[in-house]
Amino acid sequence: MKNKGFTLIELVVVIVILGILAATALPKFVDFKSDAANAAASGVAGSMASASAMNYAKRQISTGAGYSLSPTSNVCSATSDWMAMVPGISFVTSAASGNTQYQLGSASGACSSGSIVTCAVTGGNGGTATAQVTCP
Repeated sequence: MKNKGFTLIELVVVIVILGILAATALPKFVDFKSDAANAAASGVAGSMASASAMNYAKRQISTGAGYSLSPTSNVCSATSDWMAMVPGISFVTSAASGNTQYQLGSASGACSSGSIVTCAVTGGNGGTATAQVTCP
C-alpha cells in the first residue's frame, strides 16, 4: 500500500512561507487605524472650513445674518457661535482617548473680517488635521 499525505519537510516549508507573508503584510494593515483617524480629523476640518466660508458669505450678503465674532475672539474656540453651523460634531476643550470628540487648537493669526486663520483639529482617536477658517 502506498501512503498518501505530506512529509514533515513540506509542511514546515509551507508554514515558513506563510509566516514570511504574514510578517510582510501585517504592518500594512495595522497602519490603517492611524490613516482612518487622520481622515476623520480631516473630514471635521473640512466641515469647519466649509461652515466658516458659508458663514462669511452670509455675513457679506446681509450684515445682520450669520454669526459675528469680535476681532479679538478665538475663531477656533469650541464655544464660538459659528460652531453651531457644524452639525453633528462634538467639540470639547480636551479630547479623551478613544472617543469621537474633537479638540480645537488656537488660531494662527488675528481674526478680522475675511482673513483666514488655521485651526488645529485633534481627535480622541489620535487623528490630527488643520482647518483653514474664514473669519466672519
